[in-house]
Amino acid sequence: MKIIAVIPARYASTRFPAKLMQDLGGKTVILRTYEAAINTQLFDDVFVVTDSDLIFDEIVSNGGKAIRSINEHESGSDRIAEAVENLDVDIVVNVQGDEPFIDKVPLAKVIDVFRNDKTKQVDLASLMREIKEEDEINNPNNVKVVVDQNGFALYFSRSVIPYPREKNVGVRYMQHIGIYAFRKQALLDFYSLPMKSLEASEKLEQLRYLEFGKRIKMVETAHVGIGIDTPEDLEKARTMI
Repeated sequence: MKIIAVIPARYASTRFPAKLMQDLGGKTVILRTYEAAINTQLFDDVFVVTDSDLIFDEIVSNGGKAIRSINEHESGSDRIAEAVENLDVDIVVNVQGDEPFIDKVPLAKVIDVFRNDKTKQVDLASLMREIKEEDEINNPNNVKVVVDQNGFALYFSRSVIPYPREKNVGVRYMQHIGIYAFRKQALLDFYSLPMKSLEASEKLEQLRYLEFGKRIKMVETAHVGIGIDTPEDLEKARTMI
């Protein structure tokens, strides 16, 4: 089973333009993320896929592997699908380009889902963590997920799910953590399928997979990613470096 990591890397960013090319302890954010993915030793290969000549040149000039996006894309899945369409791979792991402090453990967990899936029932694997504070549960930026008894996702939402009409019945609220591992065919299917109303309403690409019958296995973790979304995040990251 050939497993690769793909790091989607857009130059533009609404909250922090060009954040991936910012200096972080003598190296750019995207280069540190790329090197961190390699250093996990979980992958047969690692690629950055980007719409930017600057990011492409940054990776290649430092001995890395990059793929130039040809088309405009609505989502990370679309960008990754285009990149891997002609690659000989089985499992593709999406690594976030703005998370240079990669934790090996949660990545290994989503990969293990496929190693243990002998009957190939799983199309995607992803992570979730329990949240308990009311502010976190109600925050629409925290995407919530509910799963069946076997850990397969039933639905993702920015709303509170399940709605707590009855208190004290043992409901746990689970936040979706956006680390994905895909079977290559699931990605290619996504690329060819239209956006439907649920995805359009919630602005959550994982709903397209569910709407078209793909099975997403969720794995619980305590992992909280350290992303760089703002200049303040970058300053904190520099302190960590």
